[in-house]
Amino acid sequence: MKKIILSVSLLVMLFSCQSEDDTNANTDASSKVAHRGCASHDVLEEQLRQNPELALNMNEIEEFTNNAIAQGRLVNGKIEIPVVVNVLYKTAAENISLAQIQSQINILNQDFNATNPDYNSVPALFSGVKANVGITFVLDAVNRKSTTKKSWGTNNAMKKTAQGGIAPTSPTTKLNLWICTIGGGILGYAQFPGGASATDGVVCDSRYVGNTGTATAPFNKGRTATHEVGHWMNLRHIWGDATCGSDLVSDTPTHNTANYGIPAYPHYSTCTGTPVEMTMNYMDYTDDAGMYMFSQGQKSRMAAIFVSGGPRFSFGQP
Repeated sequence: MKKIILSVSLLVMLFSCQSEDDTNANTDASSKVAHRGCASHDVLEEQLRQNPELALNMNEIEEFTNNAIAQGRLVNGKIEIPVVVNVLYKTAAENISLAQIQSQINILNQDFNATNPDYNSVPALFSGVKANVGITFVLDAVNRKSTTKKSWGTNNAMKKTAQGGIAPTSPTTKLNLWICTIGGGILGYAQFPGGASATDGVVCDSRYVGNTGTATAPFNKGRTATHEVGHWMNLRHIWGDATCGSDLVSDTPTHNTANYGIPAYPHYSTCTGTPVEMTMNYMDYTDDAGMYMFSQGQKSRMAAIFVSGGPRFSFGQP
């Protein structure tokens, strides 16, 4: 079983692996992305560099999460998340349709409630831990803004009015989803619980939203948002952003590193015990068609943030 208690120093080490510079906002974003790129970990590293107290805050969240899981103090009933979508566009294609946006909301509801058509494709080895998270999403509002920016990068400019973006709407009670061209091969990124409310939410590139309109293969089944919302709900990448690292969940196998494409099953890890990797987990880097499950441990970790005292408790209130 994975050890899931973190000290402050270990937390800092976890988020201090070698990282790339923030994506240049002027990067040519016109080419098709071949492999999934999520900047959530890199953005977190930058936030930790700018604000060392964030490590303490996140360590407290880890302690709270572990205690909530251990004590069975998890959410009862249904959590419904209102979603505010902020579309920033330079071209007509980037100004995606309401139908494409709604298709993404529908996919989130399927993926977080185990009604996705590929849910039953989970191998027998993992059938005992596959989870219905039981969280729903409803489209609350769509804000649109024309821009001259070719791409936005990962420095949260799209969330700041002064930098041409759209400020978040009620971020302590609504999930803000920014849709724009990010650039640099990044499909999306999210802010983990514990960060500033002024930048809280999820960002997705307009070409990888939903399953219609401009949605571009192999990321045209809406799983970029599912992956990023997982981060927003405190899930780590399944390989722990380090070789044979920990995602802080006990029922996911230890992965060597990220997986790409759609790996043939079974795909064995070379980490201790050579477990079969859960490549179909939403928190890996596989293509959209290759990911279709959360685990029970991930469900518990997500549920813990919504209980009284949790970092997203306000989302669970009437």
